[in-house]
Amino acid sequence: PFQATQLWNSIIHALHSQVEIKRRRQHLKTYKNCFTGSNAVDVVLSHLMQSMYLSCNDVSRLKGVRVCQALMDHKVFEPVGAKLYLFKNGKETEFEDTNSSLYKFVNSSHTPLLLRKNKDNQSLSTEQICKQKTKRPSSKVEELLQSINVHAYLPPKIMVNEPTHLLSKRVIEDVWKQQTLLRLLQLIDVPLLEDILVSSVKTKPDCFGKEEDLIISNTFLDREVTCSLNLPELDKWLYAAIECLEYFPDQFIVMVSQQLPQSTKKPSSLNTYKKILFDIIIKYYSQKKDSLLSTQDLDIHSGIIELIEKGKTDQALEASQLYLKLLAPNIREELYRLLTFIAIASESEGYKLQKQFDNRSVIIKTCTKFILHNKTLSKPQAELLTQFLMDNHSELFKTPLTLLELTSRRLESLLEGQDPDTDSGFTFCQRVTAKEYEDQKQQTNQYLLALAQEIDNDPVIPLKQKKKLI
Repeated sequence: PFQATQLWNSIIHALHSQVEIKRRRQHLKTYKNCFTGSNAVDVVLSHLMQSMYLSCNDVSRLKGVRVCQALMDHKVFEPVGAKLYLFKNGKETEFEDTNSSLYKFVNSSHTPLLLRKNKDNQSLSTEQICKQKTKRPSSKVEELLQSINVHAYLPPKIMVNEPTHLLSKRVIEDVWKQQTLLRLLQLIDVPLLEDILVSSVKTKPDCFGKEEDLIISNTFLDREVTCSLNLPELDKWLYAAIECLEYFPDQFIVMVSQQLPQSTKKPSSLNTYKKILFDIIIKYYSQKKDSLLSTQDLDIHSGIIELIEKGKTDQALEASQLYLKLLAPNIREELYRLLTFIAIASESEGYKLQKQFDNRSVIIKTCTKFILHNKTLSKPQAELLTQFLMDNHSELFKTPLTLLELTSRRLESLLEGQDPDTDSGFTFCQRVTAKEYEDQKQQTNQYLLALAQEIDNDPVIPLKQKKKLI
């Protein structure tokens, strides 16, 4: 029972210390100190995978979502915005593993027991914690922990699970980036690394990530106009479009506010809304000089396209997930919102964008250059990649399970003081039998001899050059 309590507390501490908490905007409303659902799942999976000694070999993302659901049910954190309203009215709320779902910690009372301080401001030992009346997780949670193979006996040296808070943030970020690049190199052929070692996309200041109060200007008030309008609650098309507006300059928001009608009771009004929003989004991205995906990353784009063309969609999806993790956070978030919108707008049963063409064709033809604009790629290749990203937008921004496992191993080695390079987690060689080895060695000698004879018999090559080549 204590081991289940300890694991429960260590998961909560991992969330408190590792999720990215900042001010965020959703539907043009600002929420302080919140984090995304997908980020929470990433942290939980990473934490569980660091405990490889706990026979935690069968941790799927679905089980990570179940753990987060249990944490939310036990009031460790709660959803923000409209979902919080439903949550507080006693209705069941389902945890969502997406970048658009926002959550915040309920209060500081859920700080892990392992990290609480005594009167002398000293960390409590394992024995002291055992003597205390610790609040155990419910039997339902214990069953959940058991289902992911982590309810096991802990070796004495790791009785107090020491997560990555012992490592600096810089070290952890470097390990993540290193493992991401290594895994990406396994999937696609990238001849040069210099361009992707440093993010090629310039970040723009995230004014909504600061803790200071925002200065409310007339323009900012205009940004809120679209929120106060009587939008239909279940129209995902309009909500996805409004989410894109956050990254637009103020003049575009003012333009939207001035054009939108004040009534949405009639279907014609809804279509007017959608036409105005769609035209504004297209106008904004059409005037931008650079596409969201940098032209400097052409080798990666080409590698992903090659995988798609060969029908290796699973590898293409993982390579895309890895590549997007290398992008600047604000570019990744903007790309997520745009892909979500165009995926919804491309649905055939949705609002008709053009009378003579289907929605999907219009979106692909119109929006490809916003996402990827590179003269080296052919138009069909660029459209193929855009279509693939759009179709997989719900999975695209999740962290691959393989990367979580590799990163956890590397961080675990660092925590134990071992050389992390002794076991990289990658295998580039294949073991062969002694007979196969001898046969290959004989073939190699024969090929080398034939090559040397070919060089020696070539009348065009000068004698000095022949000696150098041989």
